[in-house]
Amino acid sequence: MHAFSTPFGKVGRTASSVMMLALLFGSAVARADVVLDWNEIVVNTAVANGQNPFALARSAAIVQLAVFEAVNAITGEYQPYLGTIEAPSDASAEAAVIQAAYRVLSNYFPASASTLDAERANSLAQIPDGQAKNDGIATGEAAALAMIALRANDGSSPPQYKTPGPPVPGEWQATSSCPIVNGVAVGLFYQWQNVTPFGIPSASAFLLDPSPALTSNKYAKTYNEVKTIGSIDSTERPPDRANVVLFYEVSTPTLVFDQAARQVAQEQSHSLSENARGLALTNMAISDSFVAAFLNKYHYNFWRPETAIHAADTDGNPKTDPDPSWVPFITTPCFPSYPSNHGSGSNGGAEVLRRIYGEGGHSITLTNPAVPDIVLQYTSFKQITDDISDARVYGGVHFRTDQDTGTDLGRAVGTAWCTNGEPVRLWGELCRPRISHFFIPSGGRVTRNWSVWSAR
Repeated sequence: MHAFSTPFGKVGRTASSVMMLALLFGSAVARADVVLDWNEIVVNTAVANGQNPFALARSAAIVQLAVFEAVNAITGEYQPYLGTIEAPSDASAEAAVIQAAYRVLSNYFPASASTLDAERANSLAQIPDGQAKNDGIATGEAAALAMIALRANDGSSPPQYKTPGPPVPGEWQATSSCPIVNGVAVGLFYQWQNVTPFGIPSASAFLLDPSPALTSNKYAKTYNEVKTIGSIDSTERPPDRANVVLFYEVSTPTLVFDQAARQVAQEQSHSLSENARGLALTNMAISDSFVAAFLNKYHYNFWRPETAIHAADTDGNPKTDPDPSWVPFITTPCFPSYPSNHGSGSNGGAEVLRRIYGEGGHSITLTNPAVPDIVLQYTSFKQITDDISDARVYGGVHFRTDQDTGTDLGRAVGTAWCTNGEPVRLWGELCRPRISHFFIPSGGRVTRNWSVWSAR
């Protein structure tokens, strides 16, 4: 972990130098400030470049930390993440945001250079020319370059693959989406378990208990659920569940929870600095949850439902009947099942957002151009994560236990800085006992703190 693990907690200096940008217009939609505006550009740029969900989470965390560090160097409202960026107090925080986001995105997505150049020019045109603007641009540039350098060798590349072992009951086997490498179908993102986290000290501190034994009643129950509702021709899948399957198949945790964060931040009129901090924390939690999820996936190497259903006659459980012709509703991702990546990343992001904005009482509308006919409405973050859990089971790609443990894991990552008596990192006043959280005992496995959970 970096030597600069820091609290993001409030310090005494005020934010008198921060000006709210009046209005930016894009596609005739008013936006609250440049932090939210450029967060949308971040996600759209990564999606347009075909980034996978895990690389997208990493890219978004790098951008949002650069944005936070640039703003905070000017306003001094919070403890820094890097602590190496200096800026005049009268520099334009808005210009710093624009340049920080622009520089990181230009570095990682050179194919989008012309689009990003136009977005930058349009955004900077709203800020009066002068020394404050120039100082803001210089601050954003410095923060961006520092974050890029920090993450240059973070383990996210080169790609590594998992070669499946012999077909043993319960062991992951390659499915139809897996690529062929050296003549063998292999698992993807094997290196992601070793990516340097942004906030947590180490992913190894988040080792889950194993999935239920194949001979257990619990396994039989979750097996028969996904077999019944997750098949391509299931008659037990209602239309609304089919919609959430299709929506979340193409909507990553970063896309979903950054979209939700932008809407709720506007709803609650949070400041430029608050939005910079909130989006940095949210995207750090999503990315770190993916790292911890991959560590568990490749540690336990648990089979996917389609493999399990095809080979159920080998699992030793009389309550699981095989079906060699069973096909899931959506394509199975190419890595082990336990725990769910979508569940882990989503609950990491959701846990941050509920601490910043509160669990419910919101008006959130989720859309994705990839599925233009599906529009989802929510009033709480838990409603979103519940739908995501359903989506992966009704889609036939996860057992319910994968989702439940993914929920536990994401929320553990999202509250790691508030628990087990450790110094409060990144959270400051957001560590509120009234919010359910988890503790990590000395044995290292994630366990629910039921006294806090039940008091919610």
